[in-house]
Amino acid sequence: MQNPPDKKIVFKAFLALFILTLIWGYNWVVMKLAVQYASPFQFAALRTFLGALILFLVIFLTKRPLALKEFPTMLVLGILQTVGFTGLLIWALVEGGAGKTAVLTYTMPFWVMLFAWPMLGEKVQGWQWLAVVFALFGMVLIFDPLHIKADGFSMFLALCSGVSWAISAIISKKLHKRAPHLDLLNLTAWPMLLGSIPIIAIALILPAPPIQWTSTFILTVLFNVILSGCLAWVLWLYALQRLQAGVASMASMLAPVIGVLAAWLQLNEVPDTYELIGMVFIALSLITISIISIRKHTQIDVAQGQE
Repeated sequence: MQNPPDKKIVFKAFLALFILTLIWGYNWVVMKLAVQYASPFQFAALRTFLGALILFLVIFLTKRPLALKEFPTMLVLGILQTVGFTGLLIWALVEGGAGKTAVLTYTMPFWVMLFAWPMLGEKVQGWQWLAVVFALFGMVLIFDPLHIKADGFSMFLALCSGVSWAISAIISKKLHKRAPHLDLLNLTAWPMLLGSIPIIAIALILPAPPIQWTSTFILTVLFNVILSGCLAWVLWLYALQRLQAGVASMASMLAPVIGVLAAWLQLNEVPDTYELIGMVFIALSLITISIISIRKHTQIDVAQGQE
């Protein structure tokens, strides 16, 4: 049996997660500011291409494997993660509020649970159905279909971003089963670089005003590339190696909460009553999914420890 992790190590892992959630949570406001100076695809191209270059620099400096493997799958992941997830969420920020975009994008675990049924054969069962009900009820309240809002298209884009993120997570899981020794940073850097190519092409093809290279915009790009990209990924890997995956994922769910509060305070995006209740139900759904994940991993760990 493995010895329980040292308390100091666990504390440092949770501290890393806390810093991570602050960065990812506040980044919704940062991205909302960025798209005032550039089109969504111009900003997405800068964020993903420069982020990929920094990841490759980290891989080189840490002497991790640089070679591209599993090319077709890496390309699909790049399109889903970079074009589908990043591109759509930044587009959603142009059309609507940062807070609601954050919450709807973070419905990803809910979509993973649903799509894992046909794609992985993992049926929705037991308490998972409660999470389904919570999530659906929350999304209906936020969308308020009886009173279509001006930012309805933005909310749709945010949901599509979460769906794309979820499908990429399932494909990543299948890839890990097929190639379990594939380096995690390599698995992040190559899809980001490959996915940045169509983003750059879209940014060049679609008509848009030139980027306004103000100090604010430069700072938003640096925040996304260095803090939200490179540093946040390192913190995530550090925490993931020292905590159960379910615990780490549950802690990261603070990010959309921070996003809503930051947008409320800095951008004066005050959610109405239905939106606020809807956000609470989505949060309950994600908490339910995380608790189920923690219990599942705990049972696996106990079973392995008894062998």
